[in-house]
Amino acid sequence: MALFNRRPRRESAAPGHIASESSAAVREPVLSGEALPGEVRPSEVRPDAVPDEYVPEVGISVSTFGRTPTRPPRAVAETPLSSEVVPGLVDNAVLKGALDALPEKPENLDVMNVMRQMLQGQLYVRVRGDARSLLAAGEPLTLAVSTIGENRFLLAFSGGAALQASIRADGDGATSAVRQPSVSILRNTLAGPYAGLILDHAVMGSRIVLPTPLIQKALDEADPDLTLKTLLSAPRQEAMEFEVVDALTRVRLWVAGATSEDGTRLGLAEARTADGQRRLEVFSHPLEVLAMRRGDRPLPLTAVQLGKSLAADAALSGVVIDPGGPWIALDRDQLAPVLALAG
Repeated sequence: MALFNRRPRRESAAPGHIASESSAAVREPVLSGEALPGEVRPSEVRPDAVPDEYVPEVGISVSTFGRTPTRPPRAVAETPLSSEVVPGLVDNAVLKGALDALPEKPENLDVMNVMRQMLQGQLYVRVRGDARSLLAAGEPLTLAVSTIGENRFLLAFSGGAALQASIRADGDGATSAVRQPSVSILRNTLAGPYAGLILDHAVMGSRIVLPTPLIQKALDEADPDLTLKTLLSAPRQEAMEFEVVDALTRVRLWVAGATSEDGTRLGLAEARTADGQRRLEVFSHPLEVLAMRRGDRPLPLTAVQLGKSLAADAALSGVVIDPGGPWIALDRDQLAPVLALAG
């Protein structure tokens, strides 16, 4: 379960909430908006160099893809929108949407929805000093952290607005912002001396903690390259459909399964278009299944099994991938390379 709180608290808190926080972080970034090359390696991170006081306050399931599923965190468009609240700093718009949709008391599925949207796009971290100069000089980077009790949590940000909120919280502009692929920051969280990661710590209503066991499980169950998540979160281009189909022939896939009331049959989730076409729902990660909030079980699916499922049911018009969004629908003729695997 993720830890969550709306404001700093010193008294005891209920399980799942943050208590005794020495609110958190390295001093706020100079927002250059430029991505720095390379991944921040664990050896370059020196959390111990940041004193504790150096911190700011802080059956068959049927759905209709492209529409709002039952009790969703938020309907997500087929094509993710690009946004820059702060010019030059591209927001992780899909992740920000998941954070903005958090209820006052997030449940496990709300946390899962945030976690699934962490598996794409980029995040920002704060670095003490001028990160570009430090890297050029071969110096290690000291990242912003939050101390909660005896545990340290890495701070990460979904975009420019969250970074600005952090600057306002501690009033320190002597830091810089580093943009990295989300998966790189997640892996560095696991490799470092952290108990987890805090997202947008200074943004009221969006602040949430993702503990390392959840991050570890999410990455363990993901395609190492996050191929489909990366493709679907990018702006749509002409060759994208071919790239998605190619990915379907070689990456880990999942379907959503539910047992019939009598317990004798297993049904797979399908999506229905407005004109009645049936599409098999295919998912890039188990969290995508859970985010649909239908009680379905994530079931692993190989490319060969997908091809055989399509070949066995000519009435299936194709597939929809990650119907919780960002999603893409593919027709049977586009799926010829997958069908060919059926033999």
